[in-house]
Amino acid sequence: MRLGRVSNLPTVWTNCLAGIILAGAAPDAILLGCLAASISLFYVSGMFLNDAFDHHYDRDLRPERPIPSGAISLGEVYAVGFGLMAAGEGLLAVAGIWNRGRIDLPVIVAGGVLGALIIYYNYRHKRDPLSPLVMASCRGMIYLIAGAVIGSTLSPAVLAGASVLMAYLVGLTYVAKQENLREVRNLWPLAFLLVPFAYSARLLTGWDFGALLYVAFLVWVVYAVSFVTRKTGRNIPRAVVSLIAGISLLDGVLIATVAGPSAWVLLALAGFGLTLFFQRFVPGT
Repeated sequence: MRLGRVSNLPTVWTNCLAGIILAGAAPDAILLGCLAASISLFYVSGMFLNDAFDHHYDRDLRPERPIPSGAISLGEVYAVGFGLMAAGEGLLAVAGIWNRGRIDLPVIVAGGVLGALIIYYNYRHKRDPLSPLVMASCRGMIYLIAGAVIGSTLSPAVLAGASVLMAYLVGLTYVAKQENLREVRNLWPLAFLLVPFAYSARLLTGWDFGALLYVAFLVWVVYAVSFVTRKTGRNIPRAVVSLIAGISLLDGVLIATVAGPSAWVLLALAGFGLTLFFQRFVPGT
């Protein structure tokens, strides 16, 4: 569970929910469950491979991690990581078959792209200055995959939502990359965290639950960023896990922009609460 950072999985589930709704469909329970299970396998795979590719760095900077501490071998982590990715692709094919009655090539290709991005990020992120964009692309692909399953990959709402989610992840990933540093060198990348608010403000109408969630999301992001910007008591890991939980709030806001104050928004809010609850038992970073 520590290798897979499974406490963050509710944010993956709400990504799948938001992607389907942005694609213009009402989520079918079986389809949503199949898609969420598939993307969960991809996510956990990426987390396993992250530790595998980073084991040299963790040996010096985070010796408590499972591989350098001897809790599991490097070979086992690689095997499980790639095995989970293959299983995720297989389950994604099942989701496509469930919805369309046949193997859907765009769905298979989209899953392959996600897998390639995950592998590239884990292999190169320590040396690639654009790695936050690669990580953001992994999350953005969840919306695109949901659109592919529904058959609306390139709909304006899906593309816009993926772009907004990616902007948020760029800011989040930049903060995460400061975790082992004594100070944050630049603050300007945090501006990417503001993109969801600029995008959603003009789409939310009236003072309803969607607007309240927008305000709550804004307050939460400010709270999370405060752990980065404060001069004393800086706590970057706390900022990171808080921003990760905020992904579900972002999903809820985006759902509200197209579906209004619906039960789907409440499900996204539940994902936020579940993430915070699970993070109390399994570290989110």
